[in-house]
Amino acid sequence: MKKILFPTDFSEISKNAFLFALHLAKSIHAEIITLHVYDYPAMNYMDIPVFLPEIYEVTELNNFENYKGHVPLLRAIAAANNLDHVKISNVLQNGDVIENILKITKAEKIDYIVMGTKGATGFAATFLGTVTEKVINDTKAIVIAIPEHCTYKPVKRILFTTHFRTDEIEVLKRTLALAKVFHSHVDCLYVKPDHEDLEEFVIKDFKTLFAGEDLTFHKISSNDSEGTILDFIELYQIDMLAMTTHHRSFFESIFQVSLSKKMAFHVKIPLLALHV
Repeated sequence: MKKILFPTDFSEISKNAFLFALHLAKSIHAEIITLHVYDYPAMNYMDIPVFLPEIYEVTELNNFENYKGHVPLLRAIAAANNLDHVKISNVLQNGDVIENILKITKAEKIDYIVMGTKGATGFAATFLGTVTEKVINDTKAIVIAIPEHCTYKPVKRILFTTHFRTDEIEVLKRTLALAKVFHSHVDCLYVKPDHEDLEEFVIKDFKTLFAGEDLTFHKISSNDSEGTILDFIELYQIDMLAMTTHHRSFFESIFQVSLSKKMAFHVKIPLLALHV
Protein backbone atom coordinates (compact mmCIF):
# COMPACT_ATOMS: atom_id res chain seq x y z
CA MET A 1 0.00 0.00 0.00
CA LYS A 2 1.29 3.46 -0.89
CA LYS A 3 1.86 5.99 1.85
CA ILE A 4 1.04 9.70 2.09
CA LEU A 5 2.71 11.87 4.72
CA PHE A 6 0.62 14.81 5.89
CA PRO A 7 2.55 17.29 8.07
CA THR A 8 0.13 19.50 9.99
CA ASP A 9 0.11 22.31 12.51
CA PHE A 10 -3.70 21.91 12.85
CA SER A 11 -4.28 25.35 11.32
CA GLU A 12 -7.17 26.05 8.95
CA ILE A 13 -4.66 25.98 6.10
CA SER A 14 -3.54 22.46 6.95
CA LYS A 15 -7.12 21.26 7.53
CA ASN A 16 -7.98 22.47 4.03
CA ALA A 17 -5.00 20.56 2.63
CA PHE A 18 -6.07 17.42 4.52
CA LEU A 19 -9.08 17.06 2.23
CA PHE A 20 -6.72 16.84 -0.75
CA ALA A 21 -4.69 14.17 1.04
CA LEU A 22 -7.84 12.17 1.71
CA HIS A 23 -8.98 12.25 -1.91
CA LEU A 24 -5.50 11.33 -3.11
CA ALA A 25 -5.43 8.41 -0.68
CA LYS A 26 -8.78 7.21 -2.00
CA SER A 27 -7.63 7.50 -5.64
CA ILE A 28 -4.36 5.59 -5.22
CA HIS A 29 -5.50 3.28 -2.38
CA ALA A 30 -3.00 4.72 0.07
CA GLU A 31 -2.80 5.25 3.81
CA ILE A 32 -2.17 8.61 5.43
CA ILE A 33 0.35 9.29 8.18
CA THR A 34 -0.27 12.65 9.83
CA LEU A 35 2.73 14.31 11.45
CA HIS A 36 2.63 17.07 14.05
CA VAL A 37 5.98 18.45 15.22
CA TYR A 38 6.54 20.74 18.20
CA ASP A 39 9.66 22.27 19.75
CA TYR A 40 10.62 23.37 23.23
CA PRO A 41 10.38 27.12 23.92
CA ALA A 42 13.55 29.18 23.55
CA MET A 43 14.86 30.45 26.86
CA ASN A 44 17.93 31.67 28.71
CA TYR A 45 19.26 28.54 30.40
CA MET A 46 21.46 30.55 32.76
CA ASP A 47 18.42 32.11 34.42
CA ILE A 48 16.31 29.00 35.05
CA PRO A 49 18.48 25.87 35.27
CA VAL A 50 16.49 24.42 38.16
CA PHE A 51 13.12 24.72 36.45
CA LEU A 52 14.15 23.57 32.97
CA PRO A 53 13.00 19.92 33.35
CA GLU A 54 9.63 21.08 34.66
CA ILE A 55 9.22 23.52 31.76
CA TYR A 56 9.99 20.76 29.25
CA GLU A 57 7.53 18.44 30.97
CA VAL A 58 4.75 21.05 30.85
CA THR A 59 5.54 21.79 27.19
CA GLU A 60 5.29 18.11 26.29
CA LEU A 61 2.05 17.71 28.22
CA ASN A 62 0.46 20.78 26.62
CA ASN A 63 1.45 19.66 23.14
CA PHE A 64 0.14 16.16 23.77
CA GLU A 65 -3.20 17.50 25.00
CA ASN A 66 -3.39 19.82 21.98
CA TYR A 67 -2.55 16.87 19.72
CA LYS A 68 -5.22 14.67 21.32
CA GLY A 69 -7.79 17.40 20.81
CA HIS A 70 -7.07 17.96 17.12
CA VAL A 71 -6.68 14.40 15.81
CA PRO A 72 -10.45 13.72 16.15
CA LEU A 73 -11.10 16.86 14.06
CA LEU A 74 -9.11 15.36 11.19
CA ARG A 75 -11.09 12.15 11.44
CA ALA A 76 -14.28 14.23 11.47
CA ILE A 77 -13.21 15.86 8.18
CA ALA A 78 -12.78 12.38 6.69
CA ALA A 79 -16.19 11.24 7.95
CA ALA A 80 -17.95 14.39 6.72
CA ASN A 81 -16.65 13.71 3.19
CA ASN A 82 -17.40 9.96 3.23
CA LEU A 83 -13.70 9.20 3.34
CA ASP A 84 -13.53 7.67 6.81
CA HIS A 85 -12.56 4.33 5.23
CA VAL A 86 -9.11 5.79 4.44
CA LYS A 87 -6.50 4.33 6.80
CA ILE A 88 -5.03 7.09 8.99
CA SER A 89 -2.28 6.88 11.60
CA ASN A 90 -0.95 9.80 13.62
CA VAL A 91 2.55 10.73 14.76
CA LEU A 92 3.62 13.37 17.31
CA GLN A 93 7.30 14.31 17.33
CA ASN A 94 9.55 16.82 19.07
CA GLY A 95 12.30 18.71 17.26
CA ASP A 96 12.94 20.35 13.91
CA VAL A 97 10.05 20.18 11.43
CA ILE A 98 12.19 19.60 8.33
CA GLU A 99 14.35 16.97 9.97
CA ASN A 100 11.31 15.05 11.19
CA ILE A 101 9.58 15.18 7.81
CA LEU A 102 12.70 13.91 6.03
CA LYS A 103 13.31 11.26 8.68
CA ILE A 104 9.82 9.78 8.56
CA THR A 105 9.72 10.04 4.76
CA LYS A 106 12.80 7.82 4.58
CA ALA A 107 11.85 5.46 7.39
CA GLU A 108 8.29 4.87 6.17
CA LYS A 109 9.19 4.95 2.46
CA ILE A 110 6.67 7.73 1.84
CA ASP A 111 5.39 8.06 -1.73
CA TYR A 112 3.64 11.45 -1.46
CA ILE A 113 3.84 14.40 0.91
CA VAL A 114 0.74 16.61 0.97
CA MET A 115 0.95 19.89 2.86
CA GLY A 116 -0.58 23.34 2.98
CA THR A 117 1.23 26.55 2.10
CA LYS A 118 0.21 30.01 3.18
CA GLY A 119 1.79 31.99 0.36
CA ALA A 120 3.96 35.04 -0.16
CA THR A 121 2.24 37.39 2.31
CA GLY A 122 3.13 35.25 5.29
CA PHE A 123 6.24 33.59 3.90
CA ALA A 124 8.64 34.71 6.60
CA ALA A 125 6.29 34.21 9.51
CA THR A 126 4.50 30.92 8.85
CA PHE A 127 6.08 27.50 9.20
CA LEU A 128 3.95 26.12 6.37
CA GLY A 129 5.37 28.39 3.68
CA THR A 130 8.97 27.93 4.75
CA VAL A 131 8.69 24.19 5.32
CA THR A 132 6.88 23.50 2.05
CA GLU A 133 9.61 25.24 0.07
CA LYS A 134 12.39 23.30 1.80
CA VAL A 135 10.63 19.95 1.63
CA ILE A 136 10.12 20.34 -2.12
CA ASN A 137 13.90 20.65 -2.53
CA ASP A 138 15.12 18.24 0.17
CA THR A 139 13.11 15.06 -0.45
CA LYS A 140 12.77 12.67 -3.36
CA ALA A 141 9.12 11.99 -2.53
CA ILE A 142 6.45 13.60 -4.69
CA VAL A 143 5.24 16.75 -2.93
CA ILE A 144 1.78 18.23 -3.43
CA ALA A 145 1.55 21.75 -2.01
CA ILE A 146 -1.96 23.10 -1.38
CA PRO A 147 -2.30 26.92 -1.40
CA GLU A 148 -4.22 28.62 1.38
CA HIS A 149 -7.30 29.61 -0.65
CA CYS A 150 -7.44 26.49 -2.80
CA THR A 151 -10.79 24.67 -2.61
CA TYR A 152 -10.86 20.98 -3.38
CA LYS A 153 -12.32 19.90 -6.70
CA PRO A 154 -11.64 16.94 -8.99
CA VAL A 155 -8.42 17.27 -10.98
CA LYS A 156 -9.49 17.32 -14.63
CA ARG A 157 -6.52 19.13 -16.19
CA ILE A 158 -2.87 19.02 -15.15
CA LEU A 159 -0.30 21.45 -16.53
CA PHE A 160 3.26 20.12 -16.93
CA THR A 161 5.91 22.72 -17.74
CA THR A 162 8.89 21.56 -19.77
CA HIS A 163 12.09 22.53 -21.58
CA PHE A 164 12.07 19.23 -23.49
CA ARG A 165 15.12 17.94 -21.62
CA THR A 166 15.76 14.21 -21.65
CA ASP A 167 15.77 14.07 -17.84
CA GLU A 168 12.15 15.30 -17.87
CA ILE A 169 10.89 12.25 -19.76
CA GLU A 170 10.56 10.03 -16.69
CA VAL A 171 8.98 12.88 -14.73
CA LEU A 172 6.37 13.40 -17.43
CA LYS A 173 5.68 9.66 -17.41
CA ARG A 174 5.05 9.83 -13.65
CA THR A 175 2.76 12.82 -14.17
CA LEU A 176 0.79 10.94 -16.81
CA ALA A 177 0.52 7.92 -14.53
CA LEU A 178 -1.00 10.09 -11.80
CA ALA A 179 -3.24 11.79 -14.37
CA LYS A 180 -4.68 8.40 -15.28
CA VAL A 181 -5.58 7.83 -11.65
CA PHE A 182 -7.40 11.19 -11.62
CA HIS A 183 -8.84 10.65 -15.15
CA SER A 184 -7.14 13.93 -16.06
CA HIS A 185 -5.89 15.48 -19.29
CA VAL A 186 -2.29 16.75 -19.27
CA ASP A 187 -1.23 19.96 -21.01
CA CYS A 188 2.54 20.12 -21.62
CA LEU A 189 3.71 23.74 -21.90
CA TYR A 190 7.04 25.02 -23.20
CA VAL A 191 7.61 28.74 -22.59
CA LYS A 192 10.35 29.74 -25.04
CA PRO A 193 12.43 32.81 -24.13
CA ASP A 194 14.00 34.86 -26.93
CA HIS A 195 17.52 33.70 -26.14
CA GLU A 196 16.71 29.98 -26.25
CA ASP A 197 17.00 28.08 -29.54
CA LEU A 198 15.54 24.61 -29.29
CA GLU A 199 15.80 22.31 -32.30
CA GLU A 200 12.38 21.30 -33.63
CA PHE A 201 13.40 17.65 -33.86
CA VAL A 202 13.74 17.59 -30.04
CA ILE A 203 10.10 18.63 -29.63
CA LYS A 204 9.09 16.19 -32.38
CA ASP A 205 10.87 13.32 -30.59
CA PHE A 206 8.99 14.16 -27.38
CA LYS A 207 5.65 14.14 -29.20
CA THR A 208 6.48 10.81 -30.84
CA LEU A 209 7.50 9.27 -27.51
CA PHE A 210 4.19 10.24 -25.90
CA ALA A 211 1.94 9.59 -28.89
CA GLY A 212 -1.37 8.07 -27.83
CA GLU A 213 -1.34 9.63 -24.35
CA ASP A 214 -4.07 12.01 -23.16
CA LEU A 215 -1.62 14.84 -23.63
CA THR A 216 -1.49 18.12 -25.57
CA PHE A 217 1.76 20.02 -26.29
CA HIS A 218 1.84 23.83 -26.27
CA LYS A 219 4.64 26.23 -27.19
CA ILE A 220 4.48 29.92 -26.25
CA SER A 221 7.25 32.47 -26.92
CA SER A 222 7.73 34.74 -23.90
CA ASN A 223 10.44 36.11 -21.64
CA ASP A 224 8.04 36.06 -18.67
CA SER A 225 7.78 32.38 -17.79
CA GLU A 226 5.90 32.88 -14.54
CA GLY A 227 3.35 35.28 -16.02
CA THR A 228 2.80 33.08 -19.06
CA ILE A 229 2.20 30.01 -16.90
CA LEU A 230 -0.27 31.88 -14.69
CA ASP A 231 -2.15 33.14 -17.77
CA PHE A 232 -2.24 29.63 -19.20
CA ILE A 233 -3.64 28.25 -15.94
CA GLU A 234 -6.49 30.76 -16.02
CA LEU A 235 -7.20 30.39 -19.75
CA TYR A 236 -7.30 26.58 -19.76
CA GLN A 237 -8.84 26.22 -16.28
CA ILE A 238 -5.97 24.09 -15.01
CA ASP A 239 -6.62 22.19 -11.76
CA MET A 240 -3.05 21.18 -10.86
CA LEU A 241 0.41 22.41 -11.82
CA ALA A 242 3.14 19.78 -12.19
CA MET A 243 6.72 21.01 -12.15
CA THR A 244 10.14 19.39 -12.20
CA THR A 245 12.43 20.64 -9.44
CA HIS A 246 16.13 20.75 -10.13
CA HIS A 247 18.64 20.78 -7.30
CA ARG A 248 20.95 23.79 -7.40
CA SER A 249 24.36 24.22 -5.89
CA PHE A 250 24.62 26.17 -2.66
CA PHE A 251 26.07 29.16 -4.50
CA GLU A 252 23.27 29.24 -7.06
CA SER A 253 20.59 28.93 -4.40
CA ILE A 254 21.82 32.17 -2.78
CA PHE A 255 21.59 34.29 -5.92
CA GLN A 256 18.83 32.66 -7.93
CA VAL A 257 15.36 31.55 -6.85
CA SER A 258 14.08 28.69 -9.01
CA LEU A 259 10.83 29.03 -10.93
CA SER A 260 9.28 26.19 -8.93
CA LYS A 261 9.91 28.09 -5.69
CA LYS A 262 8.27 31.23 -7.08
CA MET A 263 5.25 29.36 -8.36
CA ALA A 264 4.72 27.61 -5.04
CA PHE A 265 3.70 30.94 -3.50
CA HIS A 266 1.72 32.53 -6.33
CA VAL A 267 -0.43 29.75 -7.80
CA LYS A 268 -3.94 29.20 -6.43
CA ILE A 269 -4.11 25.54 -7.46
CA PRO A 270 -2.25 22.49 -6.09
CA LEU A 271 1.41 22.32 -7.06
CA LEU A 272 2.76 18.86 -7.89
CA ALA A 273 6.56 18.91 -7.44
CA LEU A 274 8.50 16.00 -8.93
CA HIS A 275 12.25 15.39 -8.87
CA VAL A 276 14.28 14.24 -11.83
